Amino acid sequence: MKGYQLEFFTEQNKRHGHAALYQWLIETARAQGIRGATVFMGAIGFGHHRRFHAAHFFELADQPVEVTMVVSEEEADRLFASLESEGVHLFYVKLPVEFGEIGMPAA
Repeated sequence: MKGYQLEFFTEQNKRHGHAALYQWLIETARAQGIRGATVFMGAIGFGHHRRFHAAHFFELADQPVEVTMVVSEEEADRLFASLESEGVHLFYVKLPVEFGEIGMPAA
């Protein structure tokens, strides 16, 4: 199947409504029927403002977070429409991919 790998980048302390933005994003993806999403917590990174974001021993609020999912074109369109209507501000990467499953599912 053809589609996209979507990668969204944020920080642990960013919120949307009452939820962490990354949590809201994966809950929105799940509610829309997207097959899966993975959250990666980064040790250190920097963004377009050139300021470092890092996980510190006493404070994790500024920790970089990446949310990755593989979606069909229709799913991508639906997700981006939701993000737009919610007024969400996120940096993202959208890569064309081929995806599928092989073998027997685990019991």
